[in-house]
Amino acid sequence: MGVLLRVLVAAGLAADAFVHWRFAPDMAPGPNAASGTIPGDDLFRAQALLAAAAGLLVLVWARRWTYAVAFLVAASAVGALVLYYSVDVGRLGPIPAMYDPHWYGDKTISLIGEGIATLAALVGFFTVRGADPAPAHAGPALSR
Repeated sequence: MGVLLRVLVAAGLAADAFVHWRFAPDMAPGPNAASGTIPGDDLFRAQALLAAAAGLLVLVWARRWTYAVAFLVAASAVGALVLYYSVDVGRLGPIPAMYDPHWYGDKTISLIGEGIATLAALVGFFTVRGADPAPAHAGPALSR
């Protein structure tokens, strides 16, 4: 089951990375963009890179911490997608207004990938066996 979880997390995050990288140029700020905000294209590229890195981490090292990182990356992407589809929250500090009430195929791909990665990373976090070595003082068990 461990290999399957790793593949599900990595594949889900790969879908997320692909869609975000593909749409990054479309999120570039226009000439009337508010100053002091992080450009949307930079946010999308950062999400793509984080998703790719988290997926690779889980593939290479299936540890609790790598599953936790993958979970945070994937779950935050699901949350942002649903929030910005459902609610026009406007600008949030340095994050520009990114409300997009339209639904299209690439959003579905992203949501499914992120959702699968989120759930698989959560399962992996709770089921992965500890990779910590046994304490140095541990010796053979004594039997009576």
